[in-house]
Amino acid sequence: MFGRILIANRGEIALRVLRTCRALGIEAVLIYSEADSNAPWLEDADETVCVGPAAASASYLNQDAILQAAEQTDCHALHPGYGFLAENARFAARCEQQGLVFVGPTARTIRRMGDKVEAKRTMREEGLPTIPGSAGVVADARQALDVGRRIGFPVLLKARAGGGGKGMRLCREAAQMGPAFTEASAEAGSAFADPSLYVEKVIEGGRHVEFQVLADAYGAVVHLGERECSIQRQHQKLVEESPSPVVTEAERDSLGSTVVRAMRAIGYRGAGTVEFLRSREGQFYFMEMNTRLQVEHPVTEQLTGVDIVAEQLKIAANQPLGLEQEQLRLDGHAIEFRINAEDPHRGFRPDPGTIEVFRPPSVEMRGISVRWDSAIREGYRIPPHYDSMIGKLIVRGDDRALALEGARRALASLRIEGVHTTIGLHLQLLQDPEFCAGRYDIDFLQRSARGG
Repeated sequence: MFGRILIANRGEIALRVLRTCRALGIEAVLIYSEADSNAPWLEDADETVCVGPAAASASYLNQDAILQAAEQTDCHALHPGYGFLAENARFAARCEQQGLVFVGPTARTIRRMGDKVEAKRTMREEGLPTIPGSAGVVADARQALDVGRRIGFPVLLKARAGGGGKGMRLCREAAQMGPAFTEASAEAGSAFADPSLYVEKVIEGGRHVEFQVLADAYGAVVHLGERECSIQRQHQKLVEESPSPVVTEAERDSLGSTVVRAMRAIGYRGAGTVEFLRSREGQFYFMEMNTRLQVEHPVTEQLTGVDIVAEQLKIAANQPLGLEQEQLRLDGHAIEFRINAEDPHRGFRPDPGTIEVFRPPSVEMRGISVRWDSAIREGYRIPPHYDSMIGKLIVRGDDRALALEGARRALASLRIEGVHTTIGLHLQLLQDPEFCAGRYDIDFLQRSARGG
């Protein structure tokens, strides 16, 4: 195992990785920007290094500064967390060139799966059904329009190198294609330095279902079941749960086995997530693969008892995967609520500021366990430069009804004052009979906002 690693991230995920390092006896070095110089999560690090000013482009995305920090602190490996450089193939390659183990897949795999068009082609060849759409990128709005007319509207324009909903536009009719193509291409170019777009058929009433996988360097691959992530705003997840209310055990076994075979065929290594869109009729379509740790990984950890970060580190250290598929079970039901510093009543506008009151969630209820993943405390000032998520509440119950009741109590006990948060939105959601019955899709919140 590694003696010392550099954690190339901030906030909740930096602290999450650090805690697992502590459990494994690994020293941890944390980087920080000038805006995070007094951040709470730095206090438990063995060493800290400032890598630049507040802007992410000059600090948490500054590859030269981060690699220099790893070298000067004698780190043997680097954990990228999620976001920032976690799926940057060039950065992964530079780590390897420097003799630094990148905790994740190879640069080649990241590049292959990061190209959404190539990922769809690869997964289709490995037996996973894909959403109807263009065979590759489209050259211009006219070609995109031709595809839309062939497969039928509505369609989505999506960035080839996309993620997080950027570079994506919905076209319900042909007249929308020209302006939508211009906007999506410009946004993709700005966000990913690649303006290329492809076209996909919109699956009306679709549900976002993803499978967590782990794979070692010796060909062993397992899946840890599925997570449902259909409660989203602006293509960003807000609530995740496992198991999905609509996935049967037979579907889980069948699709999970296909995912495992596909991961083995492409020589995948590390933790990853294969994402699907499930139609109203129950057909699963491959969307994309995230070659990193997911924000919502605690949901799976609470059900399986597997520490996914620990498995990442062991795999990166060339240890064989000590898990067998037959031993893995989803025990009970878990649900995660992302607590963001933003105002749901103002279009989910970020609301940075000082946390004046903070009380973590507390529930004493038989059959319920509560996990709070966060790095905030009273007096902490949320900077305006980064993602608005400030914590994750994960509740596990013996069944879904119990988990939902535990979540209501946990959210009601959680106090964060001084900034707007999504706590109230989640409490409203837990009163919605359709959500409580498991009858929702990726447009659920949007319809609710319209009163539909």
